[in-house]
Amino acid sequence: MPRLRDALGGGPQLLIKRDDAIAFGFGGNKVRKLALVAARAQAEGADTLITAGGVQSNHARATAAAAAKLGMRAVLVANGTPQAAPTANALLDRLLGAEVVHVAAREARAPKMEEIADRLRADGRRPFTIPIGASTPLGALGYVLAVAELVEQMPPPDVIIHSTSSGGTQAGLVAGCRLLGLATRVIGISADDSATSLKSTIATIVSGVGELVAGHPERVALPPLDPAIEVDDAFVGDGYGIPTAASREAIDLAARCEAIFLDPTYTAKAMAALIAGVRQRRFKDSETVLFWHTGGQVALFV
Repeated sequence: MPRLRDALGGGPQLLIKRDDAIAFGFGGNKVRKLALVAARAQAEGADTLITAGGVQSNHARATAAAAAKLGMRAVLVANGTPQAAPTANALLDRLLGAEVVHVAAREARAPKMEEIADRLRADGRRPFTIPIGASTPLGALGYVLAVAELVEQMPPPDVIIHSTSSGGTQAGLVAGCRLLGLATRVIGISADDSATSLKSTIATIVSGVGELVAGHPERVALPPLDPAIEVDDAFVGDGYGIPTAASREAIDLAARCEAIFLDPTYTAKAMAALIAGVRQRRFKDSETVLFWHTGGQVALFV
């Protein structure tokens, strides 16, 4: 991203990994995770994928797309008020044929998913429940593979900056760097939860990835956790999905300098952190900082 670098007054080399440009289902990080998780559901004979998120959930939209592609039903549990005329991800959910069940609060999503799964099993169907963000060890393995993909494309960057929320993407990036012996720092920029909470979640998922690869026929071993998991929660602002002055500037700069579109909930706040880091000289001019674009640009059309 040379023009963005120039707009920021120089600094480290800035690169971007474009998961927003993944062709399937409007792309994004959830597609990498669902490639494995939905394959597991298919292998187990599932006929329905059940998951949850907000009304404009990227994960829910990607799950609906995966279900349509695999010939399954999708049931999405969405917290929030349904739109009279669906837009953005909610519109795509409808086009993909998903059944959307609304609940009042985030806390009601998991119980409702289990209730729906029980009902479908009683009706003779074979549901497969996917946690929020497909942030399971298997889902995170999608980002272990993504790190392997990255190092086939370029020398390992010094720093990876990305948006983190349910923890699976960062867990996969951290585990991938450890498995390949990379010294790359992986910095997750929180979209909602505290750094302390996210670090705990990510560490648990990384441990689960370790158990998965330990069961591989080649007995791959996940090295000890070093360096520590890095999460920055200073860019959340007033809360999840609420823009900040810095995130609005990030959206404008990325579009005008590089013709790259960010979303207000996740990637704009992660890019705001990168911009602040460059301006405040937190990175050396000799370093390479890679921004991992996790998608979500459909939210620009809410």
